[in-house]
Amino acid sequence: MPKRKIIVNVATSVDGYVARTDGNLDWLTRRPAPKGFYGLPKFSHSIDAKILGRKTYDMSVKMGATFSADDLHYVFSRRTPPASAPPAVHFVTESIRSFAERIRKQPGKNIWMMGGGEIIGSFLDEGAIDEFIVTVVPMFIGEGIHLIAPKNREVALRLLSSQRFSDGVIQLHYAVRQPKV
Repeated sequence: MPKRKIIVNVATSVDGYVARTDGNLDWLTRRPAPKGFYGLPKFSHSIDAKILGRKTYDMSVKMGATFSADDLHYVFSRRTPPASAPPAVHFVTESIRSFAERIRKQPGKNIWMMGGGEIIGSFLDEGAIDEFIVTVVPMFIGEGIHLIAPKNREVALRLLSSQRFSDGVIQLHYAVRQPKV
């Protein structure tokens, strides 16, 4: 059985931001998407769990997101989980490395690392991300939340594919080259 992969699938502005400073996605959500919505429905069928940082979870709740029982979410947080958390939302306090090792050994589909930038950076620093699908939206927003939290790091990627959409969006699919131990 192939091991499950942890895959970041995220949209970013050309200048590398996934949201405005306050978490607003207006620059992204007001764009008409082409048929097939950049492959997201197909990607959704390849995963059975999602990973979020606490800030992303809280912002999602604030924006009215629902967390169905059919959709398993892992939220990394140092704070106490809210009493209102749905049953399919599991708050994780274990180390990233042990979580990634444990989840990859379980049967199932791949796992979607949704973000934000801090949790993506932390997983990347632990060698716990297998692939990136980065959808680059042709827009500069000037400031905001970085795709990956800034830190002095160097991570080699291998291009798996690229796709250009009619609206100028480019999607890049990379494998993370894990350092040889």
